[in-house]
Amino acid sequence: MVLLNSVRIFNLYFIRMNTKLTLSLEKEIIEQAKQFAKEHGKSLSQLIENYLLSLIQNDTNQILKEPSVLYELKGSFKENKTESDSEVLEKALKTKYLKK
Repeated sequence: MVLLNSVRIFNLYFIRMNTKLTLSLEKEIIEQAKQFAKEHGKSLSQLIENYLLSLIQNDTNQILKEPSVLYELKGSFKENKTESDSEVLEKALKTKYLKK
């Protein structure tokens, strides 16, 4: 009786499904980020993907710094607590269109 050794070869293929994303950023930031990516042998997409993954995988509840413009405006506008939005709109429309 002859025993044959059988060999099984498995090829594993990892397929990444990339999806396009459009971002609006200041031109200077994009240029600096591209230069940084080039210096580190990465693409800009890889840098952004790695950054987003680090945010997602971070178990601590990381609080992102508020954008400086929004932070500066915080509290500048006082909310009108006495009237609802519909009342404010009605009053503005009456003022605009029912002038005497």
